[in-house]
Amino acid sequence: MRMTIKKGEENIKTPHTLACVKCGHVKPLTTERPKKSQVVKRRPDDEIVIVGEEEAKLSTMPKENRECPRCGNMEAFWWMVQTRGADESTTQFFRCTKCSYTWREMA
Repeated sequence: MRMTIKKGEENIKTPHTLACVKCGHVKPLTTERPKKSQVVKRRPDDEIVIVGEEEAKLSTMPKENRECPRCGNMEAFWWMVQTRGADESTTQFFRCTKCSYTWREMA
């Protein structure tokens, strides 16, 4: 949460304090600097995700009875994408559940 500086009374020599704007918590403000400051920068590509073979086979995409042009399997995942202008119809893609061949059909 953000803290604001509250000035102490000048004639009483009360030190300045930090006060939380939400809950009102007050902390004395000191002139001491932190012993060591550290800035940590992370790039999104620094993270590595390991996916096992069994987990890689899992899919949450919907399935449809559609014949694969490559292997003849009768089940395929499907999804739709707006590949052209907004005034054009969407393109439906299919991926065979057996051989992973991907093809498309214009809607």
